[in-house]
Amino acid sequence: MDFAGAHILSIEQFERGDIDTLFRTADRMEPFAQRRRVTRVLEGAILGNMFFEASTRTRISFGSAFNLLGGEVRESVGAESSSLVKGESLRDTARVLSGYSDVICMRHPQAGSVAEFASASRVPVINGGDGSNEHPSQALLDLYTIERELQARGRHIDGLRIAMIGDLKYGRTVHSLSKLLTLYRNIRVVLVSPPELAMPEAYVEALRTAGHEVEVTESLEQSISRVDIVYSTRIQEERFQDRSQADLYRGRFRLNQAIYTRHCEPNTVIMHPLPRDSRAEANELDADLDSNPNLAIFRQTDNGLIVRMALFALILDVAHLVDQYAREVPWFNHRNR
Repeated sequence: MDFAGAHILSIEQFERGDIDTLFRTADRMEPFAQRRRVTRVLEGAILGNMFFEASTRTRISFGSAFNLLGGEVRESVGAESSSLVKGESLRDTARVLSGYSDVICMRHPQAGSVAEFASASRVPVINGGDGSNEHPSQALLDLYTIERELQARGRHIDGLRIAMIGDLKYGRTVHSLSKLLTLYRNIRVVLVSPPELAMPEAYVEALRTAGHEVEVTESLEQSISRVDIVYSTRIQEERFQDRSQADLYRGRFRLNQAIYTRHCEPNTVIMHPLPRDSRAEANELDADLDSNPNLAIFRQTDNGLIVRMALFALILDVAHLVDQYAREVPWFNHRNR
């Protein structure tokens, strides 16, 4: 794909070579994300962060990524604070906001809404999550994390063994990640969920058509015994018409250190797109895993910053200029001691 000026709406836009271009660009962003260097390559550019559904990591990391490239951020948070509540259409909103921004990141609770918005936008639009449909940048940072974790163990994404656990019906992160995995070879995917929250058949069929081995099960212990990655997801209670129905599934697939030690291989990596539901009735990933060096959930969030920096640099066609507008920082970042 030609990144310059492109909307990023779906993982289906990407080919394997595009992923490599993005990831190698992300590698170059790490010293800037860690504040060891500063670049002003996007000085004067404005990101419109339009989040019409709750977000912490995605919204703030997109904003931080843009700031770290030298740009400025304007935000609208919550549909209730926008003119959408007055009946304004997404297309009209897009026409207006794209006049104020050079790129827009948008999240909306309805599937397909970001694509509709992008169709009327005069600037590139990045899908920050549209309902239960897709979350492309999350899948990209997840795959980047998988690549880095496997490389540290002398492995590659080809040949990956991964278990996806939890709400696979409404979990847009696993939908997008599944699409990405079809670009690779010889993957074994174990899908662990209650039947009512199973991965939609279209994603399962796409994985199998790509030649991957796919197993569908309700057994947590069996699913995590021979995998490289355990990818856990929370119950997406906001997607249920009756939120109380989510309680029927909450806490069904809990992972703690004792279960990990008993059933996982010693180097199995634990991932989660966050937020993890730490309420007692859920407790998806127990806090006793926090000292486990294979818990990668916070490395995921760090990687999200550099992947999103790479997306901005490629979409706004400045990736080749980042170092030209860079300098050393005049202050000491204690995190890098």
